[in-house]
Amino acid sequence: MKDFWKHVFATITGILLIPAFFFALSLLLLLVGLIVGAGSRSVPDDSVLRIHLSGPMAESTVESTPLQTFMGATLDATQGLDDIKAAIRVAADNDHIKGIYLEAGELQADFAQLEELRDALAAFKKSKKFVVAYGDTYSQSAYYIASIADRVMLNPSGLLDWHGLASQPIFFTDLMKKVGVKAQVFKVGTFKSAVEPFILTEMSDPNRQQVTSFLTDIWGTLTKDVAASRSLSADSLNAYADTYMMLSEATQHKAKHMADDIAYIDSVRVVLRQMAKADAVNLVEVEDVAPLDKTFSESGSDGTIAIYYAEGDIVDDADGLAMATDNQIVGSKVVSDLDKLMNDDDIKAVVLRINSGGGSAYASEQMWHAIQQLRAKKPVVVSMSGMAASGGYYMSCGANYIFADPTTLTGSIGIFALLPDASELLNEKLGLHFDIVKTNASADFGAQGRAFNAAEADALQQHINRGYRLFLSRVAAGRHKTVEQIDAIGQGRVWTGRQALKLGLVDRLGGLDDAVAYAAQLAKAKDYGVSRFPEPEPWYAALLDEPQTDDYIERKVQQTLGAYYEPLRVLRGLNKYNCVQARLPYAINVK
Repeated sequence: MKDFWKHVFATITGILLIPAFFFALSLLLLLVGLIVGAGSRSVPDDSVLRIHLSGPMAESTVESTPLQTFMGATLDATQGLDDIKAAIRVAADNDHIKGIYLEAGELQADFAQLEELRDALAAFKKSKKFVVAYGDTYSQSAYYIASIADRVMLNPSGLLDWHGLASQPIFFTDLMKKVGVKAQVFKVGTFKSAVEPFILTEMSDPNRQQVTSFLTDIWGTLTKDVAASRSLSADSLNAYADTYMMLSEATQHKAKHMADDIAYIDSVRVVLRQMAKADAVNLVEVEDVAPLDKTFSESGSDGTIAIYYAEGDIVDDADGLAMATDNQIVGSKVVSDLDKLMNDDDIKAVVLRINSGGGSAYASEQMWHAIQQLRAKKPVVVSMSGMAASGGYYMSCGANYIFADPTTLTGSIGIFALLPDASELLNEKLGLHFDIVKTNASADFGAQGRAFNAAEADALQQHINRGYRLFLSRVAAGRHKTVEQIDAIGQGRVWTGRQALKLGLVDRLGGLDDAVAYAAQLAKAKDYGVSRFPEPEPWYAALLDEPQTDDYIERKVQQTLGAYYEPLRVLRGLNKYNCVQARLPYAINVK
């Protein structure tokens, strides 16, 4: 009995002490974070900036926790293009940094992000400092970046991928038939093919035409850039892409001049010391160097240029379909944020950095209106990243000026509504039956257990037609064209940034830095600072939030299903999205 009570008291004590322990640990980590953040940063002599060409890349960096930093887990997190470019700028001007080392791997990024990173490295090389790349594996995206290096080095057993581009959309139509669900589709636009996965089993001819067009244009940019850096012809690179290069021996990559050296990692250290002209080099990371960049921290006498990042699906309100790590453009929040920027007298111009394939048409219209109000008080310039299409273009079209990268996917001017009809599932497979009593003809609009009748379908299609005409009018007014001219290049068609420039849908090809410089020019600001919005929450804010158990389960499901996760998530969200959508043809899955 004595031992029994001893164990009981020990259990109670443990239950009470565990929360206290984690609370104390949280406070300690907070203190460490504040100390680290407040401390001065410096770069040691004979340093080389290491950039990891692996993992996912987002527009801006999410702050790491001190615990992640302590455990060395920051490299597994999503990298921010903004911080990588900031670190490259510092490396170009800092005398202690002798060059850049690109450590290749499996890099996941939009083509426009790859372009901007490669352009930043090209600008760095003007400093006459070196760039060396090495990898056990080069994904095609990583190789596109690494090809600009002075020396490209590959492990003797390594893999270098160069295969071209392919898009493989998934079609759910037959799966839906098996469970007794049909898609009721209402759309405008010959090329507005977001609904195709739910009503067809293969691409329509117009959709195949547009995908072929933008894939060919993007691939042309990649081959042109690599050919120039590696002194190869585009024809040679296309021939290599037909030979399953990833399965070739490493020596073949050197023979084809895709790599300069076949070597182990110890040889890389020797090369870095030789090129740095030092007995030893210090590898410094992006997160250590980026804070030294003053571009985003100093205010100028002529005020501030605001960069507002809008990345992800466009939704009316946070819809719960995305995991905590996913980005969303929440219409109501963007409207509120833009109102604050409009009324901040220190903000002289706003650059909208958009990376979105669209979403809710209602939210897109609300944000378009907020942008018009903002534009009435100060210049608004759009910088398109990987995508600014459909709802993303809806946001963009009302700006003073639009920049896009050559490989940006944009346009897709069109809207649709897709509503599932589960009457066969409910009535025949599950044996559920519905009856109705109503006072008016439309009282049971959208009722369960049946498809839309002719009158309802006609009313909904008219609603979609009006939405499309409104979209056309917004674009026509913003681009100073007629509705008819926009309709001719609209119809849901997706264009690359290079194609969009020729069509007048964008004003200039260029990246975020170009957009910021032009916004300052419009604002007549010569001595200006740059600030990023919305301001990210500090890492310790998560300590105050309730545990996200649903997000944990979602992550485990995603890890288990792998490539099969996304199709199931799309199906699950069919009846949760806003009825009317301005969205890309389908989830872009180019590889």
